[in-house]
Amino acid sequence: MRSRWKRIRYRLEWLGLLLTAKLIPLLSRRACHYLARIAAATMVVFDRHRFDVALNNLEVAFGNELSPRERRRIARQSFQHFARTMVDLFWSSRLTRENFSRYIEWQNFEETGRSTDPDRSVIIACYHYSNFEWLSLACGFLDLKGTIIAQEFKNSLLDPIFKKLREQSGHIFIARERSLLRLFKALRRKASTALLVDLTVPPAQGAVAIDCFGLKTSVTSAHAWLHEQTGASIVPAHCEPLPDGRYRLIFHPKIDNTAGMTHQQIAQACWNSFEPYVRKDPAPWLWMYKHWRYRPVKTDRPYPFYANPMWRFDEMVQRDRVNPIGGTGPESGRRD
Repeated sequence: MRSRWKRIRYRLEWLGLLLTAKLIPLLSRRACHYLARIAAATMVVFDRHRFDVALNNLEVAFGNELSPRERRRIARQSFQHFARTMVDLFWSSRLTRENFSRYIEWQNFEETGRSTDPDRSVIIACYHYSNFEWLSLACGFLDLKGTIIAQEFKNSLLDPIFKKLREQSGHIFIARERSLLRLFKALRRKASTALLVDLTVPPAQGAVAIDCFGLKTSVTSAHAWLHEQTGASIVPAHCEPLPDGRYRLIFHPKIDNTAGMTHQQIAQACWNSFEPYVRKDPAPWLWMYKHWRYRPVKTDRPYPFYANPMWRFDEMVQRDRVNPIGGTGPESGRRD
């Protein structure tokens, strides 16, 4: 009985998403904006757990810099940015190579190196900030087409709908199984890729510990490993909302002087290029996400309520401390 209800629920979810994908492109940009605000307000009311996560994340990240009232305002705005990103993804079937520049502008695109060397592969290090979905689509329209890892849904019926939307500017989205090897092969063929590098990764899955708002967190080192193996440049990038409903893509300076750097130091350099933007305008970041799932066993800083102490995470933090640039430890991840 339970299995039958699950199949029915999954089918209803698929039908609802299919209708959403058909109807939202019929809306004006103004209507999309209002729809996102309504969706965000609904999420805040009915998803109190994630709202509490957002509030607590802001508290531990900024401390006394923000009042409780400011934290609540930023948390609500963060939900709005996420809702707008999702609505815009469904509207994006109206984007084309010819018209996307009406809605998206870009800055420092030459940092990718593609404007001067079209045969050079690039790793775009992205973040869940503002419209990260349109950042990906715009990169495709800008001829930064690449192979990208997709997060599968528990309801596999939903995957083809999202895959079609995300691939419309020329990207290829792949499942996580054996994904790192496929990205390696793509970069060797002088293709490109993009990775969301602000996701929490279990310490046992090729993670490194970086400082994020002064707190240790466990993130992927895949971009560092791919850079080490292929020589592809790492260019951090994020998307900013503009007051008129459009967006701006910001390409950061590529991560230079990586010879002798550990994977952890490369991952830290990527985050360091991005954190100042979040401090300046925190609302567009995905604060309802559990960015600090693990914490050191002993710490002088408060961590979010959901963070769990983990000895393996502690060992990873200690490992990165004793393997500075040029470290020779067996787990240093040093470039030879």
